[in-house]
Formats: sequence, C-alpha cells, structure tokens
Amino acid sequence: MTFETNITKMFGIKHPIFSAAMGPFYTTDLCVAVSEAGGLGVLSHTSIERGANIGKETTDVQIDESTMRRMGIDVVAAMKKNMEYVVEHTDKPFGFNIRTSRNEIQAPKMCEEIPKFIMENQRIRDQCIYALTSAGSSKILPASKTFQELKKKSEIKHFHVAPALWLADKCVDSGVDGMVVTGGEGGGHQSYEKVATLILLQQVHKKYPDFPIIACGGFATGAGLAAALAMGAGGIAMGSRFIASEDSEFHENYKNVVPPAKASDTILVTGALGPIRLWKNEYSLHHGLVADKEAKMAEEQALRTMSREDYIKELIESSNAYLAAYRGDTNSGAVLLGQSIGIIDKIESVSKIINDMVSEAETLLKSAVGRIK
Repeated sequence: MTFETNITKMFGIKHPIFSAAMGPFYTTDLCVAVSEAGGLGVLSHTSIERGANIGKETTDVQIDESTMRRMGIDVVAAMKKNMEYVVEHTDKPFGFNIRTSRNEIQAPKMCEEIPKFIMENQRIRDQCIYALTSAGSSKILPASKTFQELKKKSEIKHFHVAPALWLADKCVDSGVDGMVVTGGEGGGHQSYEKVATLILLQQVHKKYPDFPIIACGGFATGAGLAAALAMGAGGIAMGSRFIASEDSEFHENYKNVVPPAKASDTILVTGALGPIRLWKNEYSLHHGLVADKEAKMAEEQALRTMSREDYIKELIESSNAYLAAYRGDTNSGAVLLGQSIGIIDKIESVSKIINDMVSEAETLLKSAVGRIK
C-alpha cells in the first residue's frame, strides 16, 4: 500500500513521511531508519554532542567560528561525517537541515561547504536530494554559488520551513522548490503567531494550491496523515513520534517521557531563536516567554552588551541544557517535544510506525470517499 503525491514523486519515495529537523540533536541513525522504511530521513543541524567538553573561556576571546571550534562545536564537520555514515548504511534518499538564523554563526559556511562536499561525493550526491533550511532566511542557501552548481548537477530540492503565512510568502518569493508548513503545536522553535497546523495548512494551500507542501506539527497517527493529504499537503514530517521510536539516538529517559504524557504537558518558552515548545519540567517552567520578535531582538541586544565572559557563560549554559536532556536528564534539561505526545502511547520501530500510519490513513480516506453520495 502506498500513496502517490507530488512529494513522493518529487523524491522517489514510497511513503509521504519525513523525519523533522531536530537540531541541535544528532538524528543520524533515525535518518537511516526512516529512509529504509520508505520515508525520507533528515539529518539535523547538529552541535550538541560536540558541546560535551565545553569549558570556561577567558574574556580575551570573541564569539566567532574559532571560538566555537575551541568549544567543540563544528557543525560543518559534523554534517559531513553524518552524511558519510548515512550512505554507508542505506542506499535510499535522505536530506539535511541547516538553520539559517542570524544567530547561527556557521550557517553561511554550511551553505557554501556542504553543497560542495555533496558534489565531490558521487554516492552522497545521488542520495542526498532534500535540503531543508529553517529558523531564518530562505534566501541564504539559494544565494550560495556552490548550491547553485549542485542544483544543476543533481536532483536536490530546496524546501524551507514556513511557520506563518507571511513566511510562506517569503518562501515562494525566494524561489524554493517547496515548503514545510509547521504549526504551533509542534516541538522545537515556533513562530510568534502561534497558529495551529490545521489553520496554517489551509491558509497556505488556499493561497498556493499548486505549491509542494509538507505538513509538520502535531502529526503522529494515520488520521493525521490522512487529514494532511486531504488538506492539500503532499506529505508530513514528524519529530516527537520518531523521537519515541526504537531507532532514534535519543536517550531512553527522553523517549520514555512520551507514552504517558498528555498534550497539555508542553509549554512555549523563550529559546535561542524565538518561542520554543518544550516538555514541562524544572527547566522549562523556570523560563519565561518573550511576547514578540521585537522583545526577542531587545533581549539579544542585551546579551551583546554583556562582558565576553558572561556572554560565553550564557551560551554554555544554554548548550548544556540541551546536552543534559539528550543524555537523559529530563528534569533539568531542555526536552523538546510537541503536543502530539498526547496521542503517542508506545515506543515502536520506525518501520512499524510508518507502516501502521499508512495503513490507517488508507482505511480512513477510503471510508471518507465512501461517504460521498
């Protein structure tokens, strides 16, 4: 059983199901599992694991690429290594994510070096056909000369995450190949508009009915997949559902948060890039939420006026909160999860998750068609 959509045809995949970008965590094994199961796995923009040995910096350093390397954070090297791992373990298509926020110091370098790396590796070039940018400008990657060259020499498609209608407009204006429309119930970073996927997906599809769309935020069942397809999406992307899988790299403590959780067990707080949805715990309940983008930019400006020592300390503390969660500290760590945890009741293999979802969606859509008289 399969669904044929504009997305499955574009990427040559069996099922219209993608893993969501889940940076800063490593999702290499998960990427392989999703692609092997007939969906499309996505490598996250990772930095956390290389933050393991972060130490105190002195006041005579700048927050630049050199500093980040000394702190153990080299996202370019991590992405290259992860891509090599994927093609060693599957011959199926896969993708990668780059966060293009103004706060991502190494994002411009990634947009230049990663396309070049893909071009120089035939097997990676054949399999890596999905480039997803998020949390910033949709123009940075297309402006890269190496990505322009890669587009000419491969089948790669560029999608950008659109968490609001006005951001979908920007995606279309940027000439992207498609977009991931993600609503406020999803885990991780969100927009200040806080529009749910149900509404946002309809808004975007109504305005751009022929544009390739992947729906994200709140999907974990076949019913969700059926609904997304019925509303004009060509596929869905899932984060929390795949975190709670046997194949993901996430710590068992992190995974085990999900099955007993309720949809109301998450909260929006201020993250590094804006509002971020986290599981309610000691960490998230002690973080406030900035009201809007202007307030967030003012907060960032205040950080820049800190002494270098205090600024670095702030970066280290934030990084360590995510590292702690990834390593199993679900009390004082930052646990990224969406409201879909309220409909996930067990940890299963990625293959079973995908097959069961597709089967359920098929049954529901056939039943819906049968009601048409």
